[in-house]
Parts: sequence; C-alpha cells; structure tokens
Amino acid sequence: MQEMQRVFFFSGKVMLDDGTQPPDTVTIERVCNGVARPEAYTDSKGRFSFQLGQNNQVMADASTSSTDGLMGGGFGGTRTGATSPGMGGRQITERDLMGCDLRANLAGFRSDVVSLSGRRSMDNPDVGTLVLHRLAKVDGYTFSATTAFAPKDARKAYEKGKELNKKQKLDAAEKELVKATTEYPKYAVAWYELGTVYQQQSKIDDARKAYEEATKADAKLITPYAQLARLAAAQQKWDQTAEYSNRVIKLNPFFSPEVYFLNGVAQLNLNKLDAAEENAREAAKMDPNHKNPRVTALLGVILAQKQDFKGAAEQMRSYLKLAPNAQDADKVREQLAQIEKQMALREDAPNATQKQ
Repeated sequence: MQEMQRVFFFSGKVMLDDGTQPPDTVTIERVCNGVARPEAYTDSKGRFSFQLGQNNQVMADASTSSTDGLMGGGFGGTRTGATSPGMGGRQITERDLMGCDLRANLAGFRSDVVSLSGRRSMDNPDVGTLVLHRLAKVDGYTFSATTAFAPKDARKAYEKGKELNKKQKLDAAEKELVKATTEYPKYAVAWYELGTVYQQQSKIDDARKAYEEATKADAKLITPYAQLARLAAAQQKWDQTAEYSNRVIKLNPFFSPEVYFLNGVAQLNLNKLDAAEENAREAAKMDPNHKNPRVTALLGVILAQKQDFKGAAEQMRSYLKLAPNAQDADKVREQLAQIEKQMALREDAPNATQKQ
C-alpha cells in the first residue's frame, strides 16, 4: 500500500546564544542523511514559517552552490552527489522525514537542530527556537557590520532589490541595488547582492567589480571572496583562485568544502603539490557524503603527480564508483589504466632483478 503524501508546515525563530537576534537573514535547512536542502529564510526579526518542500524561491547560498563547469583539465564532470528521499520540490511522506533534521545556517555559527523523524502532518508546526552558537577562530561572516549604518533609503532599496533578485526579476533588482550602493557606498551586502545579479545576467566584469567593492567596504564579509574565487577558477586564473580561496579559509575555516576544493585545484595547477593535497583532503573531510565526488578525482591526480600510484588508484576507483557517468569519467579511466601500468612495472622490476 502506497504511503499517503502529506503537507508539513513548520515555524519558529532563530536566536544567537547571547539572546540577540541574528545580524542578517538566516537560511533554514532540512538535512536528510547528511545532505542539506535550503527551505526558507528568516525575516528581519529571525522568524520563519514555510511548507516543507515548496522552496522554489529559495536559492542555495554561496557556500552550497555547485562548482560544476568551473574546472578544465579533467575536472569538468557533472556533479552526481548523493540525494535523499524527499529532497525534491514536492509533497512528501512521513517516511521521507526519517533521518532528517531542521537547522539554521549562518556562516561562523553552529546551529541547534530539531529532529523531523516521527513528525506527522497534523503536529504543532512550531519547532521552537533554533539557537546559533558562535564558532571559535572565526573572523569572517556572511553578514556585515556596515549594514547597521545604512541610511533608511539605502536599506529600503537593498531589501527591495534582494526580494526582486529572489524572484528573478533581475533588471528591477539591479536598479534598486545600484540605488542602494550609490546612497551608501559602504553597503557591503548590497554590493555583494548586486554582484550576484550581474553574474546571473552574465555581466562578469561588472560582477567582479561589485564583489571587489564589497570586500573594500567590509574586509571580513566572506561571500564576495568566495564568488571571486569561483570567477577566477572559471577563467583558470589560478593565482587569483588561490588568493581568494585562501582569504575565505583564513577568515572562516568552516565556511565550505568547495573553497578547499577550489584551492586544491589552484595549487595543483600552480604545481604546489603539498598544499594541493592538504586542501583536497580537507575538502574530503568536510564532505563525508561526497556531495562533490570530484574531490576524490582531484586527490587521485595530486597523488599521481607525487608518484603515490597506489593512493592515486584508490582515489580514482572511488571517484568512478561515486560518479560512473560523469563527463570526465572516461578520461579518469584512462588515467587509472596508466597508473595501474606504472604500478605493475614497479612490481615487475624487483622480480626481473632477482632473475638476473
């Protein structure tokens, strides 16, 4: 008998561990078996309310966005990471909620979680307060201290532009965000939002300038550095990719495994193999569910360059198991075959010497 689909509503609020409201909008995520899906945003007072699975207007933030298509040289495969039941934009069943939690996501903070296992559609939707705990050794955040000083008109234009951006009304969003940054040139988050609008319009030079203005306005705002690293990687500007991704890691080492992946690719292309391996392994450590399986392929290439053929072969086999139909799978198979030949030659060499 097929389980009946249900409609689940959830509401609650987010608060910092010192009892204050979050300094910026917080993303509410559903996490099922380690895979996160954004569901809603908080309002200006930290409150949220949404229907589960109906998040068409919610875009993943920079820390969870895909790196597909950024890399050349064998890293152009499709992202074939793990998925979980009930992660699509549809009504879901109570069974789909097994192994799922609800959490808040704000870079630089660790969130309390609420288990969704055993939830029924008729249960009280209020999940209470999700408390955000500030992480140690974090100097950078996804919110900016300059926001508090924004004049009323600039703030109004920014909020309007942000909403228009969510609704994909990009021309109108651009107009409002240009107004906000003109009224208040130190408006770091408005510059960042304007950069995302430009980037979606394929105005890459304008996007880069907007992100750079955001970093000038607030050097501790992480998100523009992450976007600058992605843009540099797309153009294979490896020095810049390493520079911007290193900046993110220094400001907030917990920000995203993608940043370590980008840094590893950049260091590999700069022939800094120890740094490349260190960053690739950190990316793998932060991504235990292999949402980006290309990390294993990257490690394989790095280890092959370092003449660790056994380790390289293990990583490449793992990648082909995780992403057998990736665009670069055939190339990885060729590389694996070459590495296995090298391993066989190494094994045969001592035997040949003994026979002599």
